[in-house]
Amino acid sequence: MFEIEVTGRQVLITGLDATMPAHIAALIRDGARVTVAVEELSTSLKDLVHRGLISHDPDPQGSYDLVIAPRPAPAAPDPDPADAVATGSGVGRVTLVGGGPGDPGLITVAGLRALREADVVVTDRLVPQECLAEIPAHAEVIDVAKIPRGEQTSQERINALLIDRARPGRHVVRFKGGDPYVFGRGGEEVVALTEAGIPVTIIPGVTSSIAAPELAGIPVTHRGLTQGFTVVSGHVAPGDPRSTVDWSALARTGTTLVILMGVHTLRRICARLVADGLDPALPAATIADAGLAGQRIVRSPLGGLPDAVEAAGIGSPAVTVIGAVAGGRLPATTDLAMQGLVR
Repeated sequence: MFEIEVTGRQVLITGLDATMPAHIAALIRDGARVTVAVEELSTSLKDLVHRGLISHDPDPQGSYDLVIAPRPAPAAPDPDPADAVATGSGVGRVTLVGGGPGDPGLITVAGLRALREADVVVTDRLVPQECLAEIPAHAEVIDVAKIPRGEQTSQERINALLIDRARPGRHVVRFKGGDPYVFGRGGEEVVALTEAGIPVTIIPGVTSSIAAPELAGIPVTHRGLTQGFTVVSGHVAPGDPRSTVDWSALARTGTTLVILMGVHTLRRICARLVADGLDPALPAATIADAGLAGQRIVRSPLGGLPDAVEAAGIGSPAVTVIGAVAGGRLPATTDLAMQGLVR
């Protein structure tokens, strides 16, 4: 996205507009050290600060190699009554787009086309932020990110936003990380929209449950090692009254176990699986920020994985893989763009 060399350079962002998160994501990918100098950040940008990917300083005093400001918004043309009738009457539509695991090269062609045709984009924290540069200039961008154990937009509020923005006749894209139906609460949004009479289209995305292990060089299935894989949420720990996962049964499946949203509960999950019969020496790995330039992989026997993850300072988002396939036979793929495979 940037034609100048920014690796290792101090870059100051002095304002935000709808496309600036895409530029910030590109700067991070290219190795820049980014500071954002605005009073208020969106939830997604706060998440980048929390993950140590950017800095936030409303009153910067130091020197910077590059200063970037958003372009002034062009003056809006006088509305054409004919256009108002065409786009502002009748019920609009919503497209749920799965953005994949984070690399902008891993969004589908259909998903990218939907973004380019959107009137409104309702976006999450784990979408490929660079893809926001593809949306039309007139499109409204609404950040409804949910930070684990932090700032949140309620699902009820998100559902209401989708209905409200679609009703006047707009095309609303609900932009989600991974796949909308894999722990993405896409089903809840479809139910709410359908009950409100809003047409919905689903565009699947590459789920991180498969992509993160692959990018770490871990196939979730491999002949001679495993004949299947099981994906579960680790958001609720074993033993929690809210848990509906039969962890004892998981330990007996003989499949690769893939755990999403399980960093906070990893120690309890590993202890329970070992207690239920899994070998503590079984290979395991946790992959953080899969598909991004900062992707990190921690490999360890199952029994020592929580300590290894903690020592490495791994936080959300991360995917854990447990099973013989995590033994490290295949090379890891870090960033596709850095290899020149996508741009």
